[in-house]
Amino acid sequence: MKSWRAISVSAATLACIFSIALLWPRVARRLHAASSALAAPWAQAQQTPTIEDYNPKSTLVVPEHKIQRAKYPFIDIHSHHWNPTPEHVDQLVKEMDTINLRVLVNLSGGTGEELRKTVATMKGRYPDRFVVFANPSYSDIDTPGYGQRAAERLAADVRNGAQGLKIFKNFGMDVKYANGERVHADDPIFDPLFEKCAELKIPVLIHIAEPSAFFDPWDKNNERWEELKEFPQRARPPSKYPPFETLMTERNHLFAKHPKVNFIAAHLAFHGNDLERLGKLFDTLPNMYVDIAAVLAELGRQPYSAHDFLVKYQDRVLMGKDIYEVNEYKWYFRALETRDEYFEYYRRRHAFWRIYGFQVPDEVLKKIYYKNALKLVPGIDAKAFPN
Repeated sequence: MKSWRAISVSAATLACIFSIALLWPRVARRLHAASSALAAPWAQAQQTPTIEDYNPKSTLVVPEHKIQRAKYPFIDIHSHHWNPTPEHVDQLVKEMDTINLRVLVNLSGGTGEELRKTVATMKGRYPDRFVVFANPSYSDIDTPGYGQRAAERLAADVRNGAQGLKIFKNFGMDVKYANGERVHADDPIFDPLFEKCAELKIPVLIHIAEPSAFFDPWDKNNERWEELKEFPQRARPPSKYPPFETLMTERNHLFAKHPKVNFIAAHLAFHGNDLERLGKLFDTLPNMYVDIAAVLAELGRQPYSAHDFLVKYQDRVLMGKDIYEVNEYKWYFRALETRDEYFEYYRRRHAFWRIYGFQVPDEVLKKIYYKNALKLVPGIDAKAFPN
């Protein structure tokens, strides 16, 4: 009797197990669908973002000092304003006053009639608030006697109000002779032009090359990948351009063979990622200076090294911004004047990393903000600045 009951229970148990086995896939699918519906928002949040979309919000809580106005009046040695109108200039001055920007240097003055018009529009309206630099023309570079003509044009531009010479990034890379040969940055054809700069005692703010990463393979290891994705024309492949080191060699030779010219290498001379190398250049080339335009992210990711470098070479570095946007200067103030930690940079394509303040002493700050520019650029009223 007991055996029969045991057999019946076992049979019933097996039948239940068999039924569950048959039904389980359908039940499991329903359970999965129900749980997925309940977890949809969370599941969506778990999707893998692209590198462009990934933008984590920091949970770090530290003191913040969001400075809106520079501690001292400053000179922006690196700005661009092509063919400005009177209305644009009036608006510039209003904005400059809000951030303590005393003098703005427009590097895009052109030459000839264009230069005269820009000087009249900017300095004619506000004589003490603007400086205009001239730019060389290469239109007649294949005609014999180019260097002397370029020097004569510069002399005329200075008579018409230019206070310096700006050389754009096409110099050394894209400027070519009619036969297609690249014009080297240290080509002797330019010697009369630079000799004229020495004679006129005006500085040369010069942009040679680009960030070294632009010359490297555009792959997963390139830290400027995002900028190259946004602006692929900024890549400098070897099929079209000379290597970065070739351009550095030509530039350094140019500076060395014109020791009486004060050269301001734009963008930390593209050595913001190697301050030791830049320091050695300073030690070798006493006529070399740099601005910090558009490379604040390089200094901000190495605050200890940046602080020590700026203190050591405090007589060689000038304040500059490059792309003018009045609301972006405050990042420079915060980096130079505070020790704030881990804050976002204003232009992500330049830096996917956070930056730190490297607070320099007041005397160093004054030199970066205005004293070094006063030393190099003739005609700026020093009385508008503290001693």
